[in-house]
Amino acid sequence: MAVKVVIPGGTGQVGAILKRGLTAAGHEVVVLTRRPVRAGEVGWDGRTLGAWAEVVDGSDVVINLAGRSVSCRYTPANLQEMMDSRVESARVVGEAIAGAVRPPRVWLQMSTATVYAHRFDAANDEATGVIGGAEAGVPKYWGYSVRIAKEWERAQERAETPGTRKVALRAAMVMSPDRGGVFDVLSWLARLGLGGPVAGGAQYVSWIHDRDFVRAVEFLIERDDLAGPVNLAAPGPLPQRAFMRALRAAWGMPVGLPATAWMAELGALVMRSDTELLFKSRRVVPGRLPDAGFVFDHAGWAEAADDLVRRARRSRKAARPGM
Repeated sequence: MAVKVVIPGGTGQVGAILKRGLTAAGHEVVVLTRRPVRAGEVGWDGRTLGAWAEVVDGSDVVINLAGRSVSCRYTPANLQEMMDSRVESARVVGEAIAGAVRPPRVWLQMSTATVYAHRFDAANDEATGVIGGAEAGVPKYWGYSVRIAKEWERAQERAETPGTRKVALRAAMVMSPDRGGVFDVLSWLARLGLGGPVAGGAQYVSWIHDRDFVRAVEFLIERDDLAGPVNLAAPGPLPQRAFMRALRAAWGMPVGLPATAWMAELGALVMRSDTELLFKSRRVVPGRLPDAGFVFDHAGWAEAADDLVRRARRSRKAARPGM
């Protein structure tokens, strides 16, 4: 059954993935953005109620993705902006839903697998996973990233929306062949021969294939019995060295130069990113999705990487002049 989906903050990579997948499935998708330029986009500021709330009223589903990108240097100012943009957008989305005459039946709120602790010993699922923020031996600002995630989810929990089911999407890195996304960046490193172990490579990488991500979102829309935090991560997280080895194999690159911690720090500085994205061990697995009957099409990274590389190559070939 076709539904009307409103996606606040839907102009980024994850929003593009969802809009493409949900539109292809026959759903009506409206994106809320600060700079509306295309059909199906409506302006909002992510902080205050306005005329945009009219598209929420009468919609079936809201998927809030709004928040400053984590691909930046984790300065105090940037961390504060990450916090404010996430909490304030979740708060005002909740206000729009609370004020709707015909509220949506489900509100999917983006969250992050970063909420779980940096660990190597066991995987984090929703039932037994350890929430981070108190780990020993890690940079203090990592705790602030966990605090952002917790406050993000708390803003949704606090919203008075009794007629709307609420789900927090604790998403791992969404891998897609789109230009500019995390898979594109990692592939660029792998193809240059730089995709080796980082700081030993023992830290775990959690991920989800873009098509499984869309399928999981559709599954959660339909399952009225699922609410609260849900991990959106493939069941096969693996150490960074093995993750990059499989990605290099998919691209046909046999060499991957290792990077020490200080080399990774320098590289992150040049790329205006932060080493938490490289060093934190995110060993996250899905618990509630498989328990509810969801089956991943791409459960293993080697096969998923092969599929993503094939699609990336086709896309690049199609984009060449004269092809």
